[in-house]
Amino acid sequence: MDSLIAAAARALATGAPLAALQRVALREDPPALALRGIAMAQLGEYPRARELLRRAGKGFGPHEALARARCVVAEAEVALALRELGGSPRTLLAAAKTLAARGDQANAWQAQLIAARWRLLVGRLDEAAAQLEPLNGQALPPLLAAVAHLLSAELALRSLRTGPARQALVRAKQAAERAGVPALQAEVSEARAALERPAARRVGSGGEQVLRLDEVEALLASRALVVDACRRGLSAGAAWQSLAGRPVLFTLALALAEAWPGNVDRQALIERAFRTRHPDETHRARLRVEIGRLRALAAEVADIVATPRGFQIVPRDGRPVIVLAPPIEGELAALQALLSDGAAWSTSALALALGASQRTVQRALAELQTQGRVRAIGQARSRRWLAPPLAGFTTILLLPASLPLD
Repeated sequence: MDSLIAAAARALATGAPLAALQRVALREDPPALALRGIAMAQLGEYPRARELLRRAGKGFGPHEALARARCVVAEAEVALALRELGGSPRTLLAAAKTLAARGDQANAWQAQLIAARWRLLVGRLDEAAAQLEPLNGQALPPLLAAVAHLLSAELALRSLRTGPARQALVRAKQAAERAGVPALQAEVSEARAALERPAARRVGSGGEQVLRLDEVEALLASRALVVDACRRGLSAGAAWQSLAGRPVLFTLALALAEAWPGNVDRQALIERAFRTRHPDETHRARLRVEIGRLRALAAEVADIVATPRGFQIVPRDGRPVIVLAPPIEGELAALQALLSDGAAWSTSALALALGASQRTVQRALAELQTQGRVRAIGQARSRRWLAPPLAGFTTILLLPASLPLD
């Protein structure tokens, strides 16, 4: 490695991309192309960074496996920043093995962190945790340690374990300070601030109250029967019944919970669940069928009883009934939460993260665009979507696969 390449690499390691470019901006050899690509990525010029990294990877010969593996890792990080989430991280993990086998442990760890972040973005929380687990106890460099602790904190928050999340963020702050990278320190500060922001709303007979994440955690651990509109299900202590794949049943459960301790008229239930104001006998028959299904699914935590005018939810053991509502209303809340991270998302990446079809996501984006809540950049296959941050609250409970059960 010549002196200019070494100096540029040191500058990039300390988060000084302009200093790195001053040394290699005019060079076209593969090592210089790779460093230029990394510098452009640090400056946010991701398409140019990807082009340079691909050129560098092709320029390295077959005997330069270590250099090519490093290019794979850098390109994967750029793809993550561009929210290109298709495929799988197999190539990246193969590069990590090559790096570890040839003594470049730092870049091998970096590859594992990128793979964990990819799995976190697409909502595969268990896989992300498994990817991070081997890094526990490793002597990571400060920058990588800060990233690892940030990922651990986000995993804990997505699982609604605020205690471990706070501990991970303390460790992330310490590592970020040792690394001395301002952008990383700002990211840690933002993650810590999210713990103090409203995350959901508690709706019950006593009115409405905004809750932080630790208060949501305490509510779900209480004896109350919670109709959870964030992850769409019924919770009563350790008992849980998911209704995420049963939208009609969840709508009925939510309507009954909002009316508790009263009941809901059959006509109102039909209008809300089936979206019609002119029901006929077929709608009334369907309501009876759906109520029967809800009664069977909720049997462990509540009874659904018929009243002269409609139906009523009766929790077991005299529990109170509480609705846990998301901080913003609407079916498009999860989509907004993904877009509010500041990155430009493709339709395919959004569909993958949400577990929905691209056509469904396209319709939702068109609706949000009409409302002025998102904007598109680029055309055709290069089109990306952006949204302003959702200020004033944290979006943790709106993200896909939040709050998985152990």
